[in-house]
Amino acid sequence: MSTAAAGEQPEGVTRPVLDELDIPLGKRVRLRRLLYGRGLKNGTLLILPIDQGLEHGPIDFFTNPPSQDPDFQWRLALEGNFNAVACHYGLASKYMTKYAGEVPLLLKINGKTTIPSDAEAFSALTGSVEDAVSLGADAVGYTLYVGSPRQDEDLQQLQLVREDCDKYNMPLVVWSYPRGVAIEKKGGRDSLYAVDYAARVALEMGADIVKLNIPKHGPKDSDQPAEYAEIDYDYGEGARRVVESAGRCLVLFSGGSKLGDDDLLSKVRTGLEAGATGLIFGRNMWQRPFDAALDIVGRVHDLMKEFGA
Repeated sequence: MSTAAAGEQPEGVTRPVLDELDIPLGKRVRLRRLLYGRGLKNGTLLILPIDQGLEHGPIDFFTNPPSQDPDFQWRLALEGNFNAVACHYGLASKYMTKYAGEVPLLLKINGKTTIPSDAEAFSALTGSVEDAVSLGADAVGYTLYVGSPRQDEDLQQLQLVREDCDKYNMPLVVWSYPRGVAIEKKGGRDSLYAVDYAARVALEMGADIVKLNIPKHGPKDSDQPAEYAEIDYDYGEGARRVVESAGRCLVLFSGGSKLGDDDLLSKVRTGLEAGATGLIFGRNMWQRPFDAALDIVGRVHDLMKEFGA
């Protein structure tokens, strides 16, 4: 990791710098487009995901009915100057046409519904790296459930996706999410132990970018390893620890369910101060009326300007 030039980010904040990463030329070109071709063009990332329709069903759009039309999010990404949209094949192929070349695409290539239990979470393939190439995407996204009883299948599937990413020089973004009964017994999916482990797994598996949640304190009576139970950390320190465990992966912190403005902006600052490259915020953006969404995006961008590299 390397600290950016003086004046570009607060002292002590470190994050991987593209020019120092040992990656193939094709990946470097695509990552440079994402980091410096859109958004603030300063090495930070703000991604707008629209994969919730598959993951949660239509219910997430009830709060703001116009958002059920994917054109709402594509237009928000364009006018709000997001670095990219993350979505599955159908939304890209059917709604991206008038935004092609204007808003970069991060194609999600696996997913699941919430209808079965999360106890044996596994996201089957919904697309391919070849689909991403044909659509002109600049990265592919894969959801990995660390700790799930089906993680053997998951890791093998991810390994095959990573091989295709290497073949086509396509950056790989891993949604690294702890899931399953064993995880819940060891402090829960959002505990430092779980998220820290997920960050390291993504690095070990060859991710270029990893999407994580900022960890929270798990139940004190959980069966988490003693080394983690003894760590006294606050929200910012938890974020810093998982960024460190992600090594030379660029880190994106998730927005999760909709937050109030102050809590949202606090999460942005906490993540960036911890060394994250950026944020991937969906419901926190498009569950608002369009003008209100543009307003909060602008306030997020104002914060992100302090953290360029």
